[in-house]
Amino acid sequence: MSQTTEKHARRKSFERSRDVHPVGITGKETPADIIANMFPAYVGRQERTAFELMRRSSQDDCCTFMTMSGAMTPAGLHQSCLIPLIERGLVDSLTTTGANLYHDAHRIIGHRIREIDPNAGDLQYRLARIIRIYDLGFWEETLLETDKLFSALLLKPAYQKKMTTTELHYLLGRDLAKIEAALGIQSPSLLSTCWKYGVPIFVGAVQDGSIFLNIVKLKRLYGDKFKLEIDVNDDVFEMGAMQHHCFGTLKKKMAIWILGGGVPKNYTLQGEPLLDQILGVPTHGFDFDVQLCVDPVDNGALSSCPAGEGHTWGKVSAESVQYGSMYVHCDVTAVFPWLTYALLSDPRIHKKPRRLYDARGAAVANLQKEIDKRKKKLLATVEFDLPSKTRTKARAKASSAKPKKKASKSR
Repeated sequence: MSQTTEKHARRKSFERSRDVHPVGITGKETPADIIANMFPAYVGRQERTAFELMRRSSQDDCCTFMTMSGAMTPAGLHQSCLIPLIERGLVDSLTTTGANLYHDAHRIIGHRIREIDPNAGDLQYRLARIIRIYDLGFWEETLLETDKLFSALLLKPAYQKKMTTTELHYLLGRDLAKIEAALGIQSPSLLSTCWKYGVPIFVGAVQDGSIFLNIVKLKRLYGDKFKLEIDVNDDVFEMGAMQHHCFGTLKKKMAIWILGGGVPKNYTLQGEPLLDQILGVPTHGFDFDVQLCVDPVDNGALSSCPAGEGHTWGKVSAESVQYGSMYVHCDVTAVFPWLTYALLSDPRIHKKPRRLYDARGAAVANLQKEIDKRKKKLLATVEFDLPSKTRTKARAKASSAKPKKKASKSR
């Protein structure tokens, strides 16, 4: 292509681009109108694209996997955003941290999380027994009484078995719902809401949270009488099974909405390479990928890696990289409430809860059938000619024993 031809092609493409010419805001616009027309550039444009993708994935009835890291429940983001999205059927599965679920329970038993000055001095806060999460604070007694709550629940007979994190959090949600009803709680917890709507809750690093710390305590206090154990093998398999169920059985596209990054992000995305790379079950990755995160993308960290990088691992589809992905460089708490407001302000964006938790057993059984069909091929993938000193010496000895060939004369 000549420079002149390339120039005309480039200019023609440029002329088709959207004109940046917002009109004055009157206060009468809908939230969707504001995002569509008043966010023309920079992070605002990223936010606009993210909203468009979230709306498309909801209207297309995608199976939506939400991930949430950081200290989001102390900030109340679950009450303002996540629970309303679940109630509207827009979130089908949740992966988060044990901390987010633990801190959510403070309010159930009457404790408050208050705004504090992050620069007032941590030594003084410690003397006053005030726990700080940046500009949020609560009494140390809040932790101690929340520990008692979870310990009492975890000692119940229903918990005395090996289970996955989804089973654990389903039981906790059920029991917390009973407590909320008894106390007349008007704002339900994230755990009880997910139980009510059949949204499975995965926690990839379950041991890195205070709910599990209480499991450790109970095991040391009661020994073999306390039988609760988290089956991490089945937990990872279940994530893959849920995703296989969505695209294989339900024949739905899949979307992932990522708040922050961390373990919740990878624990959800790794379901795809588990299926394709490890288990040999064909998949194509998530169809929509929207992430809100403040981290830079050029330091190799997983929390910030974009969809294109994830595509090289088989985690998201090629279509997602080209047309269905947006990384919004922002603080989740500053942007996600606005996106939620814009989504929920449209009454057409409403789905019947998919209740993926209810499909757990069938999903796991179906994926196991796929593995059984591929067992012969999969068995070949566990063999490797491992090097050893004995084998290396034997090869060297055999090589030295061979007669050397005479060099041929050159012609």
